[in-house]
Amino acid sequence: MLSRVFKKINLGLVILFLIIFSLGVMYPLVYVVGAAFSPGNSIASLNIIPFGDGVTFAHFKELFTNTNYLIWYKNTLFIATCTSALTIVVASLGAYVFSRFHFTMKKSMMLAMLILQIFPSFVGMIAIYVILLRIGGLDHLWGLILVYLAGNIPYNTWMVKSYIDTISKSLDESARIDGANHLTIFWKIILPIARPIIIFLGITSFTAPWMDFIFPKMVLRSADKQTLALGLFSFVTDKKNDFTIFAAGALLVAIPFIIFFIITQKTMVTSFGTAAVKE
Repeated sequence: MLSRVFKKINLGLVILFLIIFSLGVMYPLVYVVGAAFSPGNSIASLNIIPFGDGVTFAHFKELFTNTNYLIWYKNTLFIATCTSALTIVVASLGAYVFSRFHFTMKKSMMLAMLILQIFPSFVGMIAIYVILLRIGGLDHLWGLILVYLAGNIPYNTWMVKSYIDTISKSLDESARIDGANHLTIFWKIILPIARPIIIFLGITSFTAPWMDFIFPKMVLRSADKQTLALGLFSFVTDKKNDFTIFAAGALLVAIPFIIFFIITQKTMVTSFGTAAVKE
């Protein structure tokens, strides 16, 4: 009888702990959502209870009519999409070459990419700035895309190569007997099997530049070239305190991620980390 009482008490304590922990995690998110729809601008004037001051859509109207939010959104979406697509192409092709071909200094090149990934990107910021200045990439979106692409290649090539290594080479040999060349093998055999890692690569390479602040601040100068991170930061500087407008803009930032995860969640959950055939 006592053991049952103790079990119920323990279960109740665990449930209570989980509820409190969940509320602690969810409250900041709910608070930002509430701030996006709350009247007023200053964070000091907001009610501690989300939606406690009522609901208004004025901040969203302000974003679309009196700011360059749509331009920031378009620039950021363009940068993130191009970075993701180019990273998938370059990293997957490089991974296929390192996985299936044997050539001089292969191990040295792989080791060099690994060493490059160890150093933080901030170490090379001066060099990146000088290179972009010499090639005319400053204050251009393609210059920022080039920076992100170069930073994505080392680790992602290693990651995709490790996945391709699990795919049986007998598939390549069978296709080669049927007359397929390396590009056909890569496109019609390797990529379909490696779709889970490719989707994961697309998500991670899209996420990184979406809300990055440091490199856009360094590369972009013009008002029509700014990204979401730069634009939203301008609402909460020392001279401005439009926290509710910032919250409204930040809320819309999550839309592409929600759509992307809804579309790809089945593939990510069911098949990530597996290959069709293993040695």
